[in-house]
Amino acid sequence: MSKRFVLDITLPEWEIWVKEKGFPQYRAGQIYQWFVKGIQETARMVNIPEKIRSALSDDFIIRGLTIEQELTSAVDGTKKYIFLLHDGHRIETVLMKYKLGYSICISSQSGCRMGCAFCASAHAGFGRNLTSGEMLGQITVVSDRIGERIHSVVVMGIGEPLDNYDELIAFLRAANDEKGLHLGARHITVSTCGLVPQMLEFIYVNLQVNLSVSLHSPNDLLRQRMMPVANVYDLNTLLDACRKYVTHTGRRITFEYSLFDGVNDSVQDARDLAARLRGIHCHINLIAANEFDGSPYHKSRSEQVRLFQNTLEQAGMTVTLRREMGADIMAACGQLRRGLQEKGQP
Repeated sequence: MSKRFVLDITLPEWEIWVKEKGFPQYRAGQIYQWFVKGIQETARMVNIPEKIRSALSDDFIIRGLTIEQELTSAVDGTKKYIFLLHDGHRIETVLMKYKLGYSICISSQSGCRMGCAFCASAHAGFGRNLTSGEMLGQITVVSDRIGERIHSVVVMGIGEPLDNYDELIAFLRAANDEKGLHLGARHITVSTCGLVPQMLEFIYVNLQVNLSVSLHSPNDLLRQRMMPVANVYDLNTLLDACRKYVTHTGRRITFEYSLFDGVNDSVQDARDLAARLRGIHCHINLIAANEFDGSPYHKSRSEQVRLFQNTLEQAGMTVTLRREMGADIMAACGQLRRGLQEKGQP
C-alpha cells in the first residue's frame, strides 16, 4: 500500500496508528496538532520522541507540498505560491492581505476538466484531483511560512471543486475541525462553474460554507460558447438549483461574473442578468477579467464596467466589483502553472 500524506490522516486515524505502534494514546493529538500547524519536518516536532518521528517518516509522506516558487506583488503585497506535490504535479495558491486579515485562494485539482474558454487552467491540461490533505496543506504551509493565521479561504484556484466532491467535503470538515485548524465555516467559500447534481448534494452537507457560482453570461447561447458545462446544465436548471440552495440553507448565494470586452458587458447584458436573477437572494460579484497569452477574451474597459455595475444596481441588485490583486505577478489561477507546462515541466 502506498504511503498517505499526513494531512489526509484524521485524528481518530492517528489514535489507531499510535495504538498499533504501541505509543501512548496522547501522542495522537500532539502529532495531529503539529501537522495542522503546517510542519513538514519531523525535527521541528520538539515534544515528540525520536522513535515516533522515525516511525512517522517510515509510514507516511511528511512533505506533501514543496514551495517551488513564491512571487510577491510590488503593487499590493499579494503572494503567489507554486507548490510541487510529492508526485511531481503542480498547483497554485494565492495569498491576499485585507483589513480583516489574510485570505487564501486554494486549488482543488492539478489542472481542470471543465474547459472554460477564458481560463488559463483549462489550457494547461488536467493532472489529477487533490486529496483533502493537499487542499488543507496549502493553508497550513502558507500560514507557517508567513507566521500568521489565515482568516478566510476560497476554493477558487485551479480546478473545479465540485468535480472533486468527496475530497472537497473531507477538506471542509478538516478545516472546520475544532481540534484541528478550527476555521469557521462562514469564512470558507466554495466556487463552482455549475455542476448541478453536486450543488444539490452540497445543500445537505450541513456546513455553513458560502457557495459561489460562476455565471459569466445572462443567456444560454453565450454561456455555452464560453463554458462547456452549460451544454449539460442550462441556465434554468442551474438557477433552479441555486433557488433550492437558498431556500433550504437560508444563505445568500454569490454569482461571479467576469466582464469581457464586447462579449458579455453591454447594458442589455446587465439588464438580462438582473431579470434572470431577480427573486434569488444573491450577491453579484463583478470581476475585471484576467487575460493570458493566446486568449481571445480581453477585460472590459473601466467605463464599461462602471456602466454595467450601475445598470445592475438600478435594477435593484446587490453588486460589488472585485478588487483586482496581484496583477503584476499573474495571480489569476492557472497562469504560472500553464507557463511551466509550456516549458515542458510536469
